[in-house]
Amino acid sequence: MKSSSLLLLAFLGVCGVQGASGFRICAFNLHHFGDSKSKKSNVMHTLARIIARCDVCLLQEVRDNKEKALPQLLHRLNSYDPEHEYEALASERLGRSASYQEQYVFVYRTDTVTVTGHYQYPDNRPGDVDAFSREPFVVRFKAPNTDIKEFVLIPQHTTPANTTKELDALYDVLQHVRTMWKTENVMLLGDFNADCGYLAKKNRKNVRLITEKNLFWLIPEKTDTTVRSTTSCTYDRIVVHGERFARAIVPLSASPFNFQREYRLSEDQALEVSDHYPVEVLLKNVANKFSLTFLPLFVLSQFVFQMLT
Repeated sequence: MKSSSLLLLAFLGVCGVQGASGFRICAFNLHHFGDSKSKKSNVMHTLARIIARCDVCLLQEVRDNKEKALPQLLHRLNSYDPEHEYEALASERLGRSASYQEQYVFVYRTDTVTVTGHYQYPDNRPGDVDAFSREPFVVRFKAPNTDIKEFVLIPQHTTPANTTKELDALYDVLQHVRTMWKTENVMLLGDFNADCGYLAKKNRKNVRLITEKNLFWLIPEKTDTTVRSTTSCTYDRIVVHGERFARAIVPLSASPFNFQREYRLSEDQALEVSDHYPVEVLLKNVANKFSLTFLPLFVLSQFVFQMLT
């Protein structure tokens, strides 16, 4: 991100923020989460600590073929945080190869949010019947204590070799969901592989999810969402559609959560958990209102950010 955009966002932080509390939405690539990882007590404890920070957490790369790892994670999570009750909603197994398939899983607190609908997007767009390796599993949530009340989450874990095509196809998913559920409050999130060698700068002009002016990419460019010290890439992203949803975001709250630093883990210990950091963002609570002047400033900042990156 260029310095002028950083200065503008810093100004927003001073002028707009009246508190740091909010409703937390997270997206976390668990890196081959399945039976073997679920048997590692230290890993499961760290995962519970991370997910318990979130009101809604999208999990990716869930490969729970024996259908035991996810129930164990939920048990760990509810034991670790008895003040809340957590449930999970999982997609079908997705992937072109029968030998490698993943699930999208939404873990959420039942006392702060409820599921009001879900939809497995079919990969049958006109003219392209196989756009995605793992089609989005779209979920609609009701969160009455947030400023926005209700929203839709569209997850995506792109295939690195097909990132540009899949990101562009997500725009069609967005339009379909807006029409189907008659809503403008849509967030797209996940491991987009949207950086380094997987999304060349010359290809960005061909991605409508990037060029559309009514979409705001909340994780700044050059933000490292990877655990390995040898990589520095902004793979994991959060994108919101529309000014109303943008207005419901706590300023400067979108960021990766560096659990390695927070929990004082070595790199090897952190990599046992995942090779990605989760990314997260806060929605404003009803009791945590912001200045009305925030909207034009926020939209302006996002416009400047997109123009300069």
